Order: sequence, then C-alpha cells, then structure tokens
Amino acid sequence: MNNNIPKPTNEIILSYGPGSSEKNSLKSKIKQLKSDNIKVPLIIDGKEVTTGAMNKISCPHDHQNILGEFHQATEKEVNLAIESSLKAWKSWSNIDLYSRAGIFLKAADLLSGPWRDTINAATMLNMSKNVFQSEIDAACELIDFFRFNAWYAQELAEHQPMYSPDGVQNSLELRPLEGFVFAISPFNFTSIAGNLPTAPALMGNVAVWKPASSAVLPAYFIMKLLIEAGLPPGVINFIPGLGNKVGPTAIKNPNLAGIHFTGSTRVFQNMWETIGKNISTYKSYPRIVGETGGKDFCIAHESVNIEALVTAMLRGAFEYQGQKCSAMSRAYIPKTIWDQVEEKFVAEVKTIKVGNPEDFSNFMNAVIDRNAYNSIIEFIDYARDSNDAEIITGGQYNDEKGYFIEPTTILTTNSKFKTMCEEIFGPVLTVFLYDPANWNETLNLVNTTSEYALTGCVMGEDKKALKEAKDFLIHAAGNFYINDKPTGAVVGQQPFGGSRASGTNDKAGSMFNLVRWVSMRTVKKTLDPPKNFRYPFMEEK
Repeated sequence: MNNNIPKPTNEIILSYGPGSSEKNSLKSKIKQLKSDNIKVPLIIDGKEVTTGAMNKISCPHDHQNILGEFHQATEKEVNLAIESSLKAWKSWSNIDLYSRAGIFLKAADLLSGPWRDTINAATMLNMSKNVFQSEIDAACELIDFFRFNAWYAQELAEHQPMYSPDGVQNSLELRPLEGFVFAISPFNFTSIAGNLPTAPALMGNVAVWKPASSAVLPAYFIMKLLIEAGLPPGVINFIPGLGNKVGPTAIKNPNLAGIHFTGSTRVFQNMWETIGKNISTYKSYPRIVGETGGKDFCIAHESVNIEALVTAMLRGAFEYQGQKCSAMSRAYIPKTIWDQVEEKFVAEVKTIKVGNPEDFSNFMNAVIDRNAYNSIIEFIDYARDSNDAEIITGGQYNDEKGYFIEPTTILTTNSKFKTMCEEIFGPVLTVFLYDPANWNETLNLVNTTSEYALTGCVMGEDKKALKEAKDFLIHAAGNFYINDKPTGAVVGQQPFGGSRASGTNDKAGSMFNLVRWVSMRTVKKTLDPPKNFRYPFMEEK
C-alpha cells in the first residue's frame, strides 16, 4: 500500500465573532442566496434534468420567503438514475482507492475554503439552523467525513490475512458491491446528507441519492461541490422527489445493492419489509444500514454538579430546536436536588432567544416545516391537558411568520408519561423526579421506558454511581456520555449510531460503516502447485 492518505485532524470551528471576516462573508452569501430564486434540477449522469414537477424551497423561520423551487423525480427519472449509476459502476468500481479518495479529499478542501459560506448559508436559510449549529454540521462535520473516511478506507485496505506459509501468497480484496446503493438523507444534518451517498462511493460503489424535500438546497450545493471536486458522471445521481414516488422504484430494482438511510424508524422498517418481500429478486442480498429515531436520556445522580447538569439540559434539549435524533428528550433527576436545578434551569431558559437565524443573537430558530410543527405542538397540548404533568418552561408556539416553538419543559409524576416514551423531535424536554434511594430501579426505568437505544448520558461526581450507570445501561445507548449532554458526536472521536429501534449501529464516521460497503474476496496464490493428487497417508495400507 502507498499509505499516501494523510492522517486527518478535525476541522477547526470558526467563531463568527462580532466584526469577524467570516461573519461578514457569510452574511453576504446569505443575502445572495435569498435573492437568487434558484431552480434546483435533478442531476443524472452529470447532467441537469428538469421534470416540471415543482416544489418550493422555503425558510422555516419565514415560510413566506421562497428561496426557489426544485424539480421532483418521477419513476422515469429514478430508472434513468439507476441506469446511469450501473453504467458508471463499470469504470468507477475499478478505480483504485487513492484516486477515489483524492476526489473526496479535494471536496473537503473546497468545503473548507470557497464553498464554506454557500453550504452554511443554505443550511441556515433552508433548515433554520443558527450559525454555530450550521458551522459544526454543514461545514466541519462534512469536511471531517470526507477526510476521516479516506483515512479509514486506507486502514481497512491494509487489513490482510495474518499468515502466508512458504509457497503461498494470501490476500484480501475489498470489492465494491454489485449494483447501486440507495441513499436517503434527512432534513436535519447537512453533513449526514453528504455522507450517506459519499461513504459508499469512496469504497467504489455508485449511489442514487434522494435528499429530504425540506432540505434540498444544501444537498444540491453538496452535489455541485462534488462535481467541482472531480466526481465522474453517474457515480452519484441526485434525485429529489417525493418518497412514495422515488422509494418504491429504487427499492424494488433487482440491482439494489444497499440502503444507506437516516430518518424515521417506521420508514426504515417499511423499507426493510419491502426488501424482505423481494429478497429472491435481487442479484445479491442488499446491505441495509440505517440510523433512525431516538428517545435520548439523561440520568443525574445526587452527586451531580448543578451548573453542569443545567448546561447539559439546555444544550442537549434545545440546540437546533431539539431536531436531532440524539437530542436530550427525557431526564431523570433526584428529588433531593430538584429545587436547585429547577431554579437555575428555568432562569436560564428564560434568557433563550428564539427567532430568525440571520439574527446571530438567537439561540433557537424554527422547526423544519408544517408537519413537524403540528406534531410537536400536539405533544405540548397533550401535556397541558394532563393531570400528571405540568409545563414549567415554554409551552407557547406561533406559526404566523415561521414555525416557532418555545423551549418547552414538562415535569411529570408519571415515569411512563407519553412524552417520556415517544419520540418528539422538537424542543421538548420531559423531567421525571426519582427518589435517590431507588437508584437501581431508576436505571432499570431508563433502560426499559423507550424502544430506542441511540444516545444517553449520566451526570454525577460519584465514580461508583457513574460506573453502575455505564454498566447497567450497556444496551440503552450506542453513544453514551459521562458528564456531558447526549448529543454532539465528533467524527474521529465518537463514531455514531445506536441499536434497538434506533438503527443498525454501523457507526458513521468509522471504518465499521465503510466495511458495510464492500464485499471481500479472499485470494490464495500457490507458487508451486501440487503435481500429484496422492497424499503421504496413502502410501501404506
């Protein structure tokens, strides 16, 4: 191996402080994108394709502000994209790793430089993320995915059989999957959207990519970025459109080699069911990789530092309006310290500003769209009308201009209250108070309350208690945090994923994800092959 892929370090997060050059530059790009009235096409075989079936690109925080429109794929375009991918596979699958990696490393450099403002501005406008959330997601994490994945791919390729006896040469080859990978990306993370088609492509696969309809703009710019970096036509085909139009056509195709998905648990389960029903029709068994829902927890021990707990609750629950599968959604707090926690927590929540992400003083912005807004406020109204719960912060919402929901905290006396169990995907945290004498019982409650097992955290100063929580909750979270919020995994530091109803736990941002996109071949080369079929044991009766 050449070992010529440099060992990466995490991209530096820009501060966007007052009067900084990066802040001024980003504001200029935001202004430009708001005036462009862009028309986003499909990109199939490196060419822009229009269908005339249009959908709007809007700002969640100002839903009357239309940024542009995008063309939606029909069954015809999905089939064209698959055909293009299969054609591209013939050459792309035979290109060496270092040539493929070079394209994505160039994409990382472009995103770190001239493309940074564009991707961040599109994320802020189309997804209503504040500048910090956009910077760490849209720019830094995607740059990290490109660079670290290339390094991990090299490490994976270097893994060879332990032993070759005299006269034999053993080797292991990493073959791309036969067919295409169907990549379905979510609305809430630009970096995930970029990683889902590119991680398989790095390993020599081709991908048909359907981005979330509510976050098409940043996805489109990622596609344009990849083309500028030198990605050949057809390796990734970009086909925005309705899930019920795109999905069935792609999933039922006999050349489906894999699914790379982030999104709803139920959608993922339905896709898996469809694949199962069609299993005899595929050329090979499709690799199914998915990261789905979460009902992420925090359990605080009586020994916890109050300020640290409050900070973790605020950031964990309310950053990006709680629209993270890893967001803190349920908290278990000792009764004995609640008065102190509540006083500080409520006071801090009152300081949170909610509004347009173009106002950099806003901590929270709008939820993504009408459907999300309606779903979230239904949970809030349910809590407001319940006898075993009370709303202690927020609870108000307004959709007149944008889909704004206050940072809402529910205090419940029912450990199995609806908002303790079900995924909300919004700025809603539910708190249950427990008796510190029932520490072990509460750990069991944390473990059994939800069907999900994505992220969670324990907070406290008692080392024995921390270890007990870590050991007891071994299957309750794929990413477990000690004295920190349960969100914010960093590529190269905390590979991300969970099990149970949260997904296949294939750890995005690691070689464990990349290994799913190759089919290994073992090659044995015998230098001096036997010339006689007889073995020594046959020489005597």
